[in-house]
Amino acid sequence: MDSIKNRRTIRKYQQRDIPADVLDGLLEEAFRASTMGNMQLYSVVVTRDAEMKAKLAPAHFHQPMVTTAPVVLTFCADFNRFSKWCRLRQAEPGYDNPLSFLNAATDALLVTQNFCTLAEEAGLGICYLGTTIYNPDQIVDVLHLPELVMPVATITVGYPDECPQQPDRLPLRGLVHAETYHDYTAAMIDDIYAYKESLPENKEFVAVNHTATLAQIFTNIRYRKADNEAMSEVLKATLKRQGFRK
Repeated sequence: MDSIKNRRTIRKYQQRDIPADVLDGLLEEAFRASTMGNMQLYSVVVTRDAEMKAKLAPAHFHQPMVTTAPVVLTFCADFNRFSKWCRLRQAEPGYDNPLSFLNAATDALLVTQNFCTLAEEAGLGICYLGTTIYNPDQIVDVLHLPELVMPVATITVGYPDECPQQPDRLPLRGLVHAETYHDYTAAMIDDIYAYKESLPENKEFVAVNHTATLAQIFTNIRYRKADNEAMSEVLKATLKRQGFRK
């Protein structure tokens, strides 16, 4: 679809509300996503209230779109609802484990992508926030998420007030493997990343940050090993707190 090929991340929104029937319609259609065992192992928390957005903002490193977008959606892996149904029907659930979390997270992420595509087709703009799994403990507290519910994705949504440049993507040859996985040679890596490294904005990014390569922006500044390890500990602790780890 052209809307997917032309998609871009929107961080600035018109001060225009999204009607409830429009949002509900998009969510209902998104819920037609594939789901394991037809269990629909997800829930979505819709945040419109300014005070609630302000409470969520620290978990997302105060990115401005969290408070300026008319709607913030938190997609959660949810085995709470299904487990309660099981117990009320004389069936003992066994979903307090990492496998069940992964199944529920997959369900939730499939719905998330469905929603994003549908929202953009409807003229809305979205921004995916990867910070959700960096600070899940804070989001659990703000949204009062019970056991067996874990936030996995956050999307800000609104009518676009900008049309930013479309970000680059790696070429098909760098992502698709025929029949089996074919590991990358140094020459293949050079070829796959050549366009990304040649972009003026990325060259400028390297220059202003005083690094030798674009890769060092990721390893030394944006996604550092120490930060990843610290946030991994928070993630593991939150999974345990929410009942997905012993």
